[in-house]
Amino acid sequence: MLMTDSQKIFGLLSVVLILALLYLLTPVLFPFLVALALAYLGDPLVDILETRKLSRSVSVVVVFCGLLLVLFLLLVFVVPALQQELIDLLKKLPAYIDRLQGTVLPWLQTQFSIEIPAWNLDSLKQTLGSHWQSVGGIAAGVMESVSRSGLALLGWLANLVLIPVLTFYLLRDWDLLVARLHELIPRRSEQTVVRLVKECDEVLGAFMHGQLLVMLTLGIVYSLGLWLVGLEMAFLIGMLAGMVSFVPYLGFILGMLVAGVAALMQFQEAIHLFYVLLVFGFGQMLESFLLTPYLLGDRIGLHPVAVIFAVMAGGQLFGFVGVLLALPAAAVMMVLLSHAHERYVRSGLYADKHQD
Repeated sequence: MLMTDSQKIFGLLSVVLILALLYLLTPVLFPFLVALALAYLGDPLVDILETRKLSRSVSVVVVFCGLLLVLFLLLVFVVPALQQELIDLLKKLPAYIDRLQGTVLPWLQTQFSIEIPAWNLDSLKQTLGSHWQSVGGIAAGVMESVSRSGLALLGWLANLVLIPVLTFYLLRDWDLLVARLHELIPRRSEQTVVRLVKECDEVLGAFMHGQLLVMLTLGIVYSLGLWLVGLEMAFLIGMLAGMVSFVPYLGFILGMLVAGVAALMQFQEAIHLFYVLLVFGFGQMLESFLLTPYLLGDRIGLHPVAVIFAVMAGGQLFGFVGVLLALPAAAVMMVLLSHAHERYVRSGLYADKHQD
């Protein structure tokens, strides 16, 4: 049954109202979005444990403790390691700049007979030399700035406490919430809505589980490979390349360029550029022939241009929260547009185009 004009207007106004509320509530949405994402990731694990004859409450406690352990390990080991490599990079940048001016540029000029303009990078070296220490105190600086304001400190602590609390309750009541939302679906639209929700769930599941695993695996592979090459900033470059690999070939290209420049600065030997190429070539083959087919398949199918636009548009409209929501929202939008395309092709409007 077709919707009446009043129903269409009501639906459109509802969508506009929801978007407006999201925009207005952006400053307070972060802990809820993080908790929602963690609960969405953990619910399939809870369901698996329930099939092993564990109660829902016990399953939730086990998965919840596992999620907390993973987050704790990331905060304790990964973040400090990345910060330390960033500090080391900034400390060595003045020496790298001297090497670039005194060795690399003259070598390129001699080998390829090209005229390279003289760059005056002394001011950049002075700036780096006088400010690199501030990077080492990022965490301390954040804590200091937060502690200056009682409200900011309370907000920070509230978010820190809210995320695990919200995650626990969402995990515990996930099936109940889904059932309640199902009851709100208009009966005449139930089949269509359920089908679209299932398709969106498959796409989101592929993104949330598959894409994150691909990014993490590639980050580890790139970091380990560059460490075997002997690159000093192996972990920083490898994780950077892995984290941006959600755009096809971007992680490969960006990581190879950054690692190539770093290797040239550190070793000043062309053979290490070949080693870097081997590392990223292996990672690209691993992604193309193993990780993407088995972890993602063809369930997402977002074009690289659509991915870049979604991230930029989300950041422009909703800031950091928009960046977090960009790709999941784009994946859901892809499902809805596919459904709209099917209805358009079956409509009289499309048929009339061929009758003209």
